[in-house]
Amino acid sequence: MLINAQLPLPRRIRFSLRSILLIMMLTLLLLPLAGLYFFRIYENELVRQTELELISQSAVLAANYRQIISFIHPNPKTYGYLTPDSPLIGGKMIPAVPSKVYASTSRQTPTPEAYYTPITPELDLVRPILPPRPPAWALSQPLPDPYALKVGKAMQSVIQNTQQVTLVGVRILDMNGLVVGGREENRLSMAHIPEIKQALSGYYASTIRQRRSDEPSPPLYSISRGTNIRVFTAFPIMEGQRLQGVIYLSRTPKNILKHLYTVQDKLYMVTALLLAIAIFLVVFVSSSISRPIRELIHQTQLVAKGEQTKIAPIKHPVTYEIAQLSDSFASMSHTLAERSDYIRRFATHVSHEFKTPLTSMQGALELLQEHFDAMTPERRQHFLDNLLSDTQRLKNLVNRLLELARADALEPSTQTTPWPDFLQTVKNRYQERGLSLELLESPNVELAIAPDALETVLCNLFDNSLSHGATKVVIRGQPIHHQLQLQVHDNGEGISAANRERIFTPFFTTRRNTGGTGLGLEISLSLLKAYNGHIQLGSATEGAEFLLHLPLA
Repeated sequence: MLINAQLPLPRRIRFSLRSILLIMMLTLLLLPLAGLYFFRIYENELVRQTELELISQSAVLAANYRQIISFIHPNPKTYGYLTPDSPLIGGKMIPAVPSKVYASTSRQTPTPEAYYTPITPELDLVRPILPPRPPAWALSQPLPDPYALKVGKAMQSVIQNTQQVTLVGVRILDMNGLVVGGREENRLSMAHIPEIKQALSGYYASTIRQRRSDEPSPPLYSISRGTNIRVFTAFPIMEGQRLQGVIYLSRTPKNILKHLYTVQDKLYMVTALLLAIAIFLVVFVSSSISRPIRELIHQTQLVAKGEQTKIAPIKHPVTYEIAQLSDSFASMSHTLAERSDYIRRFATHVSHEFKTPLTSMQGALELLQEHFDAMTPERRQHFLDNLLSDTQRLKNLVNRLLELARADALEPSTQTTPWPDFLQTVKNRYQERGLSLELLESPNVELAIAPDALETVLCNLFDNSLSHGATKVVIRGQPIHHQLQLQVHDNGEGISAANRERIFTPFFTTRRNTGGTGLGLEISLSLLKAYNGHIQLGSATEGAEFLLHLPLA
C-alpha cells in the first residue's frame, strides 16, 4: 500500500516568488524615476524649443538688418569685416551666401546649396549652467559704426513690437560688438562676452546662463533645473564673407510647471495610466500570492470540519513556492488520508485476529469450568493444548505487530551492506533447514541499507519459501537506475491467481493454522520504504517470484 505517495506536479509556466517581488519593487522604483526622467527630457525639450525660436527670430532680424544696409550703404558688398575663412554657423562649414540673395534689386533665384543653411539647436541641461551674463562695458574707442546706428534706429520699432509678443531680450550689435539697437545698453560694448566673441568670428553661439530675478522662486520650482535660467544666442549677420553685425537674443524658457498645466488633459491620461499600472500590480500580487494562500486556507478549514478528506493542488499557483506549498499540502493530506484508512483497516484486522483466538480460548475455558470433573483426562488435555496453541498464536501476533510498528517508525541508518558477501551468512543458516540458496549474475556492490533490515527482509521471503515446500531459491542481481534489482525465485507451491492481488494485504495468510500471521511481507515492505527501496510480486507462474529494488550506496 502506498503511504508516502507524491502527487505529480502540473507542468505549467511558473515564476519565482522572489522574481515577482523583485519585479514589483523595481517597477515601483522605476515609476518615479521614469517620471523624473520624463520631467528632465521634457524640460530639456523646452530649452531647445526656446533656442529654436531664438534662431528663427535671429534669422529674420539678420535678414532685416542686411536689407536695410543694402538701402543705406552706397556699396553694401564692401560693408563689414572680411572674415579670414568662409562663414561658419553652428560650428559647421557653409557656403558663402552671395549678396544677390539678399539684395532687394535682385530677381534671380538662388541655388539650394547657397540658400539653405539650417542651424540645429544643441543646448542641453546636462551641460554646466554658466553664471549670469557679464555687464556691458562703456568704451571710448571704438565708436559705433554710423551705418549700424542707422540700422538699429530703423529697427527699433520692430524690436519693441517683437518683444511685446515674444518677451525676448534683443540686442543688435555692430561688427565691433557695440550695442546699436535695443531698449537698453545702447553704445556699450559686449565684445568681451564669450558667445558674442564667438559670433564676431563668424560662428553661431548659444549658451545657458543663470537668470537674475528679484523675486524668490516657489519651493516647488526646486525640482526643476530649467527654472531661473535664460537662453542666450549670438547670431552673426553675414553678407558673403563679411561680418556686418550680431543679433544677440535671450529668453527664459517656458516654465515646465506652467507648461504642464496647459497640457493637463494629457497629464490626466498619464496619471490614469500609472494608476492602472499600480492596480495591475496589486491584482497580480493578489493573484500570485494572496489568492492561492486563501484557497489553501479554505481547503484546510473544510478538511478540519470533515467536509473534505483531501486537499487538492491549486490549479494555477503562478509561483514556484506556492506550487511547492500546494503540492506539499496535497501530498500531506493524501498521506494522512491513506494513513487514516490504513489504521482503520489495520485496527479491523487486528481486532479480528485477536478476537478469533480469544473467542476460542474463552469457549475452552468455559467448558473446562463447567465440565472439568466430568471430562476424561484426554478430553481435558485436548482443551489445554488448544489453549496453549491459541496463546502461542497471540504471542506470535503480538511479536509481529511490534516488528511492524518498529519497521513503520524506523529511522534509516547510514550503514551499508556488502553484496553478495552478506548473502553467504544467510545461506549457511538455511542450508541446514533444507533450503538451498543459489546466487547467479550478481555484481559486487555496496547497498545503502542496514544489514539487520536486509536480513529481516530476506528471511521473511525465505521462511515463506520453506513454508510452501520450496527446496531451492535462485537469486539474480542486476543494477538498474542507481538501484540493485534482486530477483528471488523459489521452486515451491507458488501463489494462486486468486491470491496474487491480496499477497501484500496485512494479516492475509494461507498458513493461519500453522502459526502464520500474514505480516511478514508488510514488515518487509515497511523496512524497504524506510531505505527508499521497494518489493513487488514477480510474473513467474511456477513457484513464487519477488523483485526487490535496493538502493546502491
